[in-house]
Amino acid sequence: MTEPRPLPSRVTGLLVTATAVAAGLVSAGPAQAVVGPEAPADRYAFAAKLVIGDEANSRGCTGTLIDASWVLTASSCFATTPGTTVPAGKPALKATATLSDGKTVEIAEIAPRADRDVALARLATPATALAGVKRASAAPATGTDVTAAGFGRTKTAWVPERLHTGSFTVNAADATGLTLTGKGTDSLCKGDTGGPLLNAAGELVGVSSRSWQGGCHAADPAETRTGAIAARVDDLREWIDGYRATTPGWQTATVVQSGGSLYQGIRLPDGSWTGFTDVQGRVSNQGGANSKGGIRSSAAAGINGDTHVLAISDNGGLFHTIRKADGTWGRFGDVFAAANALGKLTEVSAVSLGYDLHVVAVADGKAFHTVRNAAGSWTPFRNIGSGSLGNVTAAATASVRGELQVGLVSGGKPYHSIRQTNGNWLGWGNVAQAASSTGPISSISMAGGSDGTHFTVATDNGARQYHALRNFDGTWSPFGDLKPYLGSITAKSLSAAAVNGELQVAVTTGDGRVLHTTRHTDRTWGVPVTVPLEGLPGAPGALAIAATLHG
Repeated sequence: MTEPRPLPSRVTGLLVTATAVAAGLVSAGPAQAVVGPEAPADRYAFAAKLVIGDEANSRGCTGTLIDASWVLTASSCFATTPGTTVPAGKPALKATATLSDGKTVEIAEIAPRADRDVALARLATPATALAGVKRASAAPATGTDVTAAGFGRTKTAWVPERLHTGSFTVNAADATGLTLTGKGTDSLCKGDTGGPLLNAAGELVGVSSRSWQGGCHAADPAETRTGAIAARVDDLREWIDGYRATTPGWQTATVVQSGGSLYQGIRLPDGSWTGFTDVQGRVSNQGGANSKGGIRSSAAAGINGDTHVLAISDNGGLFHTIRKADGTWGRFGDVFAAANALGKLTEVSAVSLGYDLHVVAVADGKAFHTVRNAAGSWTPFRNIGSGSLGNVTAAATASVRGELQVGLVSGGKPYHSIRQTNGNWLGWGNVAQAASSTGPISSISMAGGSDGTHFTVATDNGARQYHALRNFDGTWSPFGDLKPYLGSITAKSLSAAAVNGELQVAVTTGDGRVLHTTRHTDRTWGVPVTVPLEGLPGAPGALAIAATLHG
């Protein structure tokens, strides 16, 4: 049988895999539109209709919203000539995405894969009102059914305005692709290239790439085969999240201890989260120092789009590394070798003032301060308790109007001091006397906001959590109970950061969750969100968050 010929207005799909060869589909026309029933309204709100090219020579594809800024589709959709390589960056042809809310948005850049017919497309204007698709973490098993969706041709319509779906059976899978067979008369046709392939749970497992187009409008009437090829996406989490992490705007960098190592994830400007990746693994893979062994605690600070991470190893060492804005990691550096060694190290906190990184470490029941300047040089650790505070168990830092503010916990009570811009330290004030007393404090975190210095604490072995505000005039609001906002939890660790003028708080709970909430500028609190912990090998432990600005 002769192969169906694609119409001149369609760019051919590029996916060729070992599975495709075995299935005899590599000579088939490009896979692109679903011959099946019209999708129920709003059921697939993450689906987008793509148009590439000018009005006279445009062609259509389908895409899937991953988050507010990124659409996953087929790289072949953006080729200027069928079969040619698609470069990363601004699309060579004008490209737009029409979303399920009816808005049409220009595509600002594309990031194609080299090993399969997949590309990420960044929207010039985020789709803030729509949620992205949930992604599967494993390929569908052979013999299972999946659903394809697309805006391509149907049996009767050349350019349908509504999304259609079709049911397919998975024949086989290889490292990058899936072969499928349409159930009944369901088929993929022109216009659905890049469309989502969903498992029974509604999770994204693939992107449509090629098909025989049996039964499609204007296709060879003698062609009845409904076989198709899709590109796998279940194994692309880190690649997808790597691009998502470059989204312009304010982000919340998050580091969490788990399984004896340290993992990093990001809360993006739209409120969605990337998965978590092993910091030590990323550093080693990119030519950094070897693993530091077990890590029990950490701190983080954002400087000029970069994330500075301090890690306390199981043997009491203190190490520093930087995640650059482009996602690459620097080497782990030994802080003790640069700023002199301390005794028994138990906790660390960090914050940025301009391009300087200020670090406060708790060792041998005392608090010490050091500064890493923009050139990478460290000052020696200096005891900042000056003998007035003993048995220090926790520390927190904040940048407020160009000054470093520090909170310490001594004897279960909170204390506060300020390092002025000339380097002088003020005396330690008893926060409990100024902001009301609480039970014994086990964790403390601080953040400098637009309305003052925020103190967040966990007391009574984590059973209670409170928030207080130090105003710019030095007065304090009393500690307020966070139970109405966080619920009845036990906090193993908590961290706060000022992000784009708002206070964000993250907590690891005794039942193995990470909760995140926001105190808005109008002083109301948002509903707490359970952070997805994809990538963590076990329960989360100590965590730290920091604000970074991208783009």
